[in-house]
Parts: sequence; C-alpha cells; structure tokens
Amino acid sequence: MLKGGKIELMKAFLYHVLNDLVVDQYRKHKPVSLDVLLAKGYEPPAGHPEHHFNTLDGKAAALLIQRLPEKYQKVMHMRYIRDFSLKEISLVTGQSINTTAVQLHRGLEKLKLIYASSSI
Repeated sequence: MLKGGKIELMKAFLYHVLNDLVVDQYRKHKPVSLDVLLAKGYEPPAGHPEHHFNTLDGKAAALLIQRLPEKYQKVMHMRYIRDFSLKEISLVTGQSINTTAVQLHRGLEKLKLIYASSSI
C-alpha cells in the first residue's frame, strides 16, 4: 500500500495485517525482573524432592556403567552420558545400527540388574 499498490480484497488484507500484528505481539519478549515478581507476591517453587532423587539415582547409575563388560560400557557411555544417537554410535564403533541397538538393550538389562543388587 505504501508503494502505491491497490487493495483488491479488503477482507483478505485486513486478515493478513491483523494476523501479523498478533504474531508480532506474541513474539515480543518482555523480560521481567525477579524483584518485580517477588514484589507482586510470586514465590519460586522450593523444588521437587523427586527431581533431586532422580538426579542422584542417575549419577549412581552412571557410575555403575563402569561395572559392565567393556563392549557394553562403551556404547552405554556414548548413548546415556554423551547423548549420541544410534547412528552416531554405530559410526564411531564401526558396527551396524542393529548391533549397536542390541548391545544397548543388553547393556541396559545388565545395568538394571547391577543397580538393583547394589541398592539393596
């Protein structure tokens, strides 16, 4: 319209303009200070004890990976500690994706047994 164009369908024009305005409004990030939130009565959650226990259990399980046989240690470490995909692990180890998946499954089963026996 600024370039001298003509609006042929007013309804479609208004729809696009209003839609763009709504999207722009929601995309704007409005940072809010924690002090302002606290002054308004917001209290941050104290945390969930389950989260802390899950973190501790995860760290204990990560340490138990060292008790696995060597071939399972390597793939378990890459998958669950370093967060590699199956494809990435198979490229590093030179094995097929299926072989890697089987080793991960077997390693996880062995890790569950070790974890259950160590926490009793």
